[in-house]
Amino acid sequence: MGSGCIKVTKYFLFLFNLLFLILGAVILGFGIWILVDKTSFIAVLQMSSPSLKTGAYILIGVGALTMLMGFLGCLGAVNEIRCLLGLYFTCLMIILLAQIAAALVIYFQKEKLKVELSDIVVDLIENYDPSDEEKRNLQDAWDYVQTQIACCGWTGAKQWENNEILRNKSNTEYPCSCSNRSKDLVEGRGFCNLEDPLNGTATSADWPVHEQGCMDGVEEWLKDNLGIILGVCTGVAVIELLGMILSISLCKNIHSEDYTKVPKS
Repeated sequence: MGSGCIKVTKYFLFLFNLLFLILGAVILGFGIWILVDKTSFIAVLQMSSPSLKTGAYILIGVGALTMLMGFLGCLGAVNEIRCLLGLYFTCLMIILLAQIAAALVIYFQKEKLKVELSDIVVDLIENYDPSDEEKRNLQDAWDYVQTQIACCGWTGAKQWENNEILRNKSNTEYPCSCSNRSKDLVEGRGFCNLEDPLNGTATSADWPVHEQGCMDGVEEWLKDNLGIILGVCTGVAVIELLGMILSISLCKNIHSEDYTKVPKS
């Protein structure tokens, strides 16, 4: 390969790694977002499912490692350091294989995740207690979901009849976040009283709430957000593959290492 081609390869590799560095920062950001988000359905999963926390830490780790690899790739390309390019190629291959393995695990575990998600929400509804400060963030996150999606319960409003507090009050109260009346949504959390109390036990059919459950809306929300994450990860994988090709090509055509090119500290 001529010196002109080596220069072109070198600068293409530098540009790819600059983009790689940015995408690594995006992955890192997704991981941090999952851990700190307290206002969307992610908070329900994050506080109830240890697997999501683990996934968030993995994203943070992969993002940080990806940024490091981008930096090493830029340094190795600009200074034509074969050992750095070789290390860069090896790490990229490991990251790419890890991403493929993680994608396969998520794909084959998606039904299990769906069941786990349903169990989490049903348990949350049955044990919902506005006075429980320990679960305040979790309950506020679910209230936020019901308000934003305009839904009630996981499969329908009837699930709220199993809530212990509402049963003890003969279902004469209902979750404010389920309400289809704007004045109830001002409160946004806890339970609201029926305006026309009934003699005996009320049912969810007597409540001024949305009839549809949140399952379909939440699944659509997850698909939209997972689509963004998968899109970013796919973009990173393509850049990784191109980076591997360019780095091995440049590494094979650097005939001798010149350590004088390494910037002095």
